Amino acid sequence: QVQLVESGGGSVQAGGSLRLSCAASGDTYSNACMGWFRQAPGKEREGLAHIYTRGGGTSYADSVKGRFTISQDNAKNTLYLQMNSLKPEDIAMYYCAAGPLPCDLATSRFRYWGRGTQVTVSS
Repeated sequence: QVQLVESGGGSVQAGGSLRLSCAASGDTYSNACMGWFRQAPGKEREGLAHIYTRGGGTSYADSVKGRFTISQDNAKNTLYLQMNSLKPEDIAMYYCAAGPLPCDLATSRFRYWGRGTQVTVSS
């Protein structure tokens, strides 16, 4: 079992930045793929980025490549998503998730989910 708690969401103006955090606890060793997802109202959940926690390899969706950065602090068991150049189309509930290898951005690969943190971007 893995428990995940997101924080850091909020409201920013277009072009601004936010850093989301996800505190993880439990069996993170067996669930070494962690990722960030988002879901806007009326839309499907979208995979944004994932990281292999035991090696640091990352991958991004094209929609956020170059603007968002996923990282981790293993000492704190915390996952981050740095979001820059935010746009109104980034408005969504953002979730972190954990699952076993191999890593990819399909939601079905992830077994454990946080409750989410809301991001709002005003134009």
